[in-house]
Amino acid sequence: MSTSTSIAFRCLLGTYALFLLNLSCFAEEEVEEIVVQGVSVSQSVLDSSSISLVDEETIELVAAFHPSEILARVPGVWVTRNSGQEHLTAIRSGVLTGTGACGAFLLLENGIPVRPAGFCNVNGLFEINTEQASQLEVIRGPASSRYGGNALYGVINAVTFATNPSNQIGFRLGSDQFRQVRLETGNESVSFRGHATNDGGYRDQTGLEQYKANLELSKQVSNWQVDSMFSVTRLDQETGGYVRGFRAYRDASTRFSNPNPEAYRNASSMRFTSLWQQTESENPLTLTPYLRSSSMEFLQHFLPGQPLEENSQTSAGIVARKSLSSNDLMWNVGGQIEFMDGDLRQSQASPTTGSAFLVATRPPGTHYDYSVQAQTFAAFYDLIWQIQENTQIHHLARIELLKYDYTNHHLVGNTKNDGTACGFGGCLYSRPADRTDSFSNIGFNIGIEHSFDEMHQVYGLIANGFRPPQSTELYRLQSGQQIADLKSENLWSIEVGFRRQADRLAYQLSFFSTKARNLVLRDSEGFNVSLGKTVGRGIEWDLQLSLSDSHLLSIVGTRVQHEYDFTRIIARGEQITAGNELDSAPSTLGSVHWIWDVSDAVTSELEFSYVGKHVLNAANTAMYDGHYALNWYGSWETTKRFSVQYKVTNLLDRKYADRGDFAFGGYRYFPAPPRQFMVGVQYHMN
Repeated sequence: MSTSTSIAFRCLLGTYALFLLNLSCFAEEEVEEIVVQGVSVSQSVLDSSSISLVDEETIELVAAFHPSEILARVPGVWVTRNSGQEHLTAIRSGVLTGTGACGAFLLLENGIPVRPAGFCNVNGLFEINTEQASQLEVIRGPASSRYGGNALYGVINAVTFATNPSNQIGFRLGSDQFRQVRLETGNESVSFRGHATNDGGYRDQTGLEQYKANLELSKQVSNWQVDSMFSVTRLDQETGGYVRGFRAYRDASTRFSNPNPEAYRNASSMRFTSLWQQTESENPLTLTPYLRSSSMEFLQHFLPGQPLEENSQTSAGIVARKSLSSNDLMWNVGGQIEFMDGDLRQSQASPTTGSAFLVATRPPGTHYDYSVQAQTFAAFYDLIWQIQENTQIHHLARIELLKYDYTNHHLVGNTKNDGTACGFGGCLYSRPADRTDSFSNIGFNIGIEHSFDEMHQVYGLIANGFRPPQSTELYRLQSGQQIADLKSENLWSIEVGFRRQADRLAYQLSFFSTKARNLVLRDSEGFNVSLGKTVGRGIEWDLQLSLSDSHLLSIVGTRVQHEYDFTRIIARGEQITAGNELDSAPSTLGSVHWIWDVSDAVTSELEFSYVGKHVLNAANTAMYDGHYALNWYGSWETTKRFSVQYKVTNLLDRKYADRGDFAFGGYRYFPAPPRQFMVGVQYHMN
């Protein structure tokens, strides 16, 4: 670690120690009722953009085992379910894979990114306790003006602070040896939420164990309200590979098979966030220091030779925000500093099998072994200008600098471990020499919102998002590339929307158009380049209709067209032509939910979800027909102490694919689970 970074870490850790001392002895002090502020994107000036909220009651009713189950009810969002807890995300985009996929969506916990800039995890949602969140919030569209890098297509924020702590313990049982123990306990000062899950998997040798916990501490320290959160997660899973062959997910035996029983993924994460808010000031100051660490190892069973990847990171930072106001103007100014120390190692234990080319170019041994220190510095402001009684202008801007210091701990170049050359022009894996790289970006957002009355609003918005190249794209190179001269990805969006909030009918309707540039991809030579361009336009709707006091109908959906805006031959000789549809980008997504409050104690929801037809490769030569599924969720408060939850997913036992792909000349799929059952019992201790 560099001297400056080491000093910064020591200073930040010293600050944390002081915070922890201030947070001691909670039980000895009487604390007034607390309202947590500043952790929710919906409380920000981004109200003029497309924000969807999933409340705690819905999260509990759905009892999601995988984040795709709960986020399916957000328009414009498609979280595909891969094996176990693995997933890929789309927000007003196609499902991104491979080079350029990681970091395109910013994942937050209480308003703070769960990963440092430049060291993303494409499966990042399994590092958040979404199962016990108080609220899930999704910003659809770029949000870099507030949150910086990686908020390119959108943001998912999990508010894990317990808004109403209770004391309860629960047990859930389900198909395929699914077992889960849940605990929630606390008061206004200290609260805990956690669960332990064991699942046997519906496919051969795809079981997992998962643990997640959140500890919240709240205290008044002088004229500061302090709300701190400690989060920890652990995932140990056996991973299932693709099943191969056209419509293989329909075959009765193939859909339950696992071609890669040797595959696995082990991951852990830990985060500490402390929110300090002044309580006796007209223009309060908010300070949010944070500390994070994570580690992961997984067998890359999808690559010839099946190399093992091991990565880890430790990062720390602080966000400062000052609120100001004068007459018709309300605004915030602030800044963020972040330091990260990460490393990655990839090694292959056994010789590659297959063609002579694969054997020669993918030798066993160490492929990559490097460390990266990163520093992020940002300044921002946001404001609301009340230009008329019912009209507001919203404006945000952020400037951000990201610097990488990369150190290679292995041989430079694309040689074998002993320094000898590979046949067929050299080894696949290429290691750059030590270097530094810097990226500066500006995020911008301006919108106008007009209220016709208390129920009806219209808004317009222009915003951009940026995503600096990730460390793996810069330093995990192939085919002899020694320098990846990459630019930050950039996306501009124009949006117009309408909202209505009323007891019987509420809706949000959004029209948007996007243009993305400098998307990172791997070209025909195997080089990482910033050449991708896409355009998109679509409409999203979210409608809530109260049919009666006990019946609610919810309809959410998206109709969109995403296209490539460039022509080029990319990796493996695939031809992209301007005007082609983006692969894994359905033109239609949606779901319908019928919620029936059978009585004061019984609630039932029937969900119909739909994924439309879409192409599976950039050349548009392979297609998936789309699918629909029917799910049922229910809860029953049997007594004041006991409640029961139950659900049936894929009620009609349809055979479809959670995700399809076309690569290496053939179709491959992650088959969806068959009909599955779950029942849970919750005991309320107070």
